[in-house]
Amino acid sequence: MADQQVPSAHRTTTVEKGRFTAAHCTCGWRGPARRARSKARTDATEHEASP
Repeated sequence: MADQQVPSAHRTTTVEKGRFTAAHCTCGWRGPARRARSKARTDATEHEASP
C-alpha cells in the first residue's frame, strides 16, 4: 500500500482578461469566459465540488 496517493484538492482562482473572467484550477481545468464575475466564481465552486 505504499503506492497509494492521496488525491490533491482542487484549487481554483478567477482570472480577468479584458471584460471577461474565467475560473482556472490547479488540475488544468478552465471554465468558460464570463462577463459576470459572480458566474465565473460559481463555475469554480461547482468544479471544486465535483470529484
